[in-house]
Amino acid sequence: MSLDHRLLSLLVCPICKGPLQAGHGDDGRLLELRCPADRLAFPVRDGIPVMLEEEARSLAEPPAASPAEAGP
Repeated sequence: MSLDHRLLSLLVCPICKGPLQAGHGDDGRLLELRCPADRLAFPVRDGIPVMLEEEARSLAEPPAASPAEAGP
């Protein structure tokens, strides 16, 4: 079971109300929803996002800059 892309675009971080990024496993399955601003990852269990702060895990490393953000 996977989340509909339209539903995913409506979900926001429950803490900062910012946008979320999908975190996929090696098999392409959605594993978590990540908030780059708060550096938290919310798990997706049985296709259902668990949007509780106490269930989130901390992202250990800061997000990598995309090539568009990198300077010359």
